[in-house]
Amino acid sequence: MTILQLKYILEVARCDSMREAASRLFVSQPALSTTIRELEEELNIKIFSRNNKGITLTNEGYEFISYAKQAVGQFELIEDRYAIRDKDKYYFSVSMQHYVFAVHAFVKAVGECSKEKYVYSVHETKTEEVLSDVRYLKSEVGIVAYSTSNEQIMKKLFREYGLTFSALMVRETFAYMWKEHPLADRETVSLEELKDFPCISFDQSNDREFYLSEEALGNYNFEKIIKTNDRATSAELLVKMNGYSIGTGIMNESLVMKDMFVAIKLKEEDPLAIGYIVKQNHKLSDIGQNYINELNEYKDV
Repeated sequence: MTILQLKYILEVARCDSMREAASRLFVSQPALSTTIRELEEELNIKIFSRNNKGITLTNEGYEFISYAKQAVGQFELIEDRYAIRDKDKYYFSVSMQHYVFAVHAFVKAVGECSKEKYVYSVHETKTEEVLSDVRYLKSEVGIVAYSTSNEQIMKKLFREYGLTFSALMVRETFAYMWKEHPLADRETVSLEELKDFPCISFDQSNDREFYLSEEALGNYNFEKIIKTNDRATSAELLVKMNGYSIGTGIMNESLVMKDMFVAIKLKEEDPLAIGYIVKQNHKLSDIGQNYINELNEYKDV
């Protein structure tokens, strides 16, 4: 078993597709399949279940993935610190769900640092990846949210992963839609009134998707839903398909959002608590502390 094999397994699990994973890894699909099969045979477990619809993780696979993430994460930290990292460069990384204010805070925090050489990283990604990144210190700080629908499971994960959550704000539930949407002139709107339009949702690509949703009303049974993992794609779908998305109602963070879209109060309530996570007992770097100071400028709880 090698680190490379573990990285291949993690990429396949992320993509849920052997073809897409092979493309991302710049290897042939047969070579990737062979690598995975050899590892399964070596460990005498079945990590993936294969059928004509694609591949999915087995129960053994889910357990294996959790250990593989930890092993690869620790390897990359060692590699970054001792093998790859330029000694005179300053490193800082954050992971976040899709919140523009967190990006703005990042820009201010790094702008206040007078480092001549640096590598700064912003990972806008899925909920589970944010939790994992901070758990294994791939990122110093993570931005996440939970609603009443998934509050208990998220708090459970915080405890299990050794993370501390600090709330910044609690937001009511709004529907985003473009200004030419048929319902854009409403002051309030209900999900029943929106049922003929597709809900555009950020894809968590996980069997625990409902519990890890970054949007309010994650347990609602939407009749039409389109999942995406890209902010620009989501905006395009909102316009081209008269879609809507569930959000916080904050419109002053992005000029694009402000010019093209409206936020309408939803009649259904599911307040969203947004905040940051850090690893317990981890001493933050100077820029990490600066970033949290910038985040606290948005605090209203």
